[in-house]
Amino acid sequence: YVALAIALRRLIKGGLLPASVLRTQVAAISVGVLQGEPLLDLTYEEDYQAQVDFNVVMTAEGEYVEVQGTGEGGPFSRQMMDRLLDLAQKGIEELLVAQKEALKGY
Repeated sequence: YVALAIALRRLIKGGLLPASVLRTQVAAISVGVLQGEPLLDLTYEEDYQAQVDFNVVMTAEGEYVEVQGTGEGGPFSRQMMDRLLDLAQKGIEELLVAQKEALKGY
C-alpha cells in the first residue's frame, strides 16, 4: 500500500489524477492455527504446517475487502474463526499505523 500511495499522491499532486482515485487505506495479513494455537503473520514454514490458515484484507475503516480461509488439516469451529478474525484485525490495525508513519512527508 505504501509504495502505491506514494506514487498516486505524486500523480494527484501533479494534476494527472483526481484525488478520488486514492479511496482508503488497506492492509493485509495472514493468520492461522498451528498445533492448536492461533498465530499472526505466519512464516512460510508455519503456513505450510498450519491446520487452518486465513488471509485477511481490511480497510482503515475496519471493513473487510477479503477473507479467505481454509481448514487444511480439517474442520474448524466458528469460535476459532472469530478468534482468527479478531487476531487479524489487531495485526492489521498495527500495520495501518505503520503505513501512516511511513507516509509522513509524502
